[in-house]
Amino acid sequence: MEFPKKVNIIEVGPRDGFQNVKDFIDTDHKVKIIELIQRSGVTAVEVTSFVHSKAIPQMADAKEVAKRVRGMFPDLRAIALVPNERGARNAFDCGIREVSYVISASEAHNLANVRRTIPESLEGLRQIRERVPDLVVRLDIATAFGCPYEGEVPREKVFLLIDEALKAGIREIVLCDTIGIAHPLQVADLAKRVQERYPQETFTMHLHNTRGQGLANIFAAMQQGIRSFETSVGGLGGCPFAPGAAGNVATEDLVN
Repeated sequence: MEFPKKVNIIEVGPRDGFQNVKDFIDTDHKVKIIELIQRSGVTAVEVTSFVHSKAIPQMADAKEVAKRVRGMFPDLRAIALVPNERGARNAFDCGIREVSYVISASEAHNLANVRRTIPESLEGLRQIRERVPDLVVRLDIATAFGCPYEGEVPREKVFLLIDEALKAGIREIVLCDTIGIAHPLQVADLAKRVQERYPQETFTMHLHNTRGQGLANIFAAMQQGIRSFETSVGGLGGCPFAPGAAGNVATEDLVN
């Protein structure tokens, strides 16, 4: 086990953290929080999500947030989550050059989350790559460690999504513990296996803290050589379509 001397942190609070806040957060306030995060030294932030406002009302101002953040911080690695080609085009038109696209390893969760089958989501991924070629796309594999509807998710389903993503030209894969069900041995095992199977690719982990094991899971992943993690300021976050899911690992806890 090789413990890294440093890791990359991608702050997801402005997207994953804010999406569960019921009261609408003023756009100026969102941008100010992103500014403070950037001033703290964070170099990569998932700033918003280009989803329909009926699905997640908090993201109704995604275009405004994206435009203002790109104008204020041109050197910030500003990432947006997109559910489809339309979202990808909207993000690109607002100056975003890197997006996260989510597909669940669990069919049931994918249907609940984006109302598509996994094959339909994969076709959507290929369309984004073909039709918005200048956009960098990361694949977020949701429920990689377990599903609120199906329970255990075989790692072969995760490998299948990785294989299809690589065919589409994706080079960063985010393994997501959507409901915070993972434990350190499970995280270490999957971290080891994906790196052995795909030694040239970049893997990031997105781990929730539902059972208080988020930092222990990150530690286990770091021991297996994972050097990139998504966390959320204050531990905010959770999946609206994953019953019982709590927030993410707090960014400040990981830094500490």
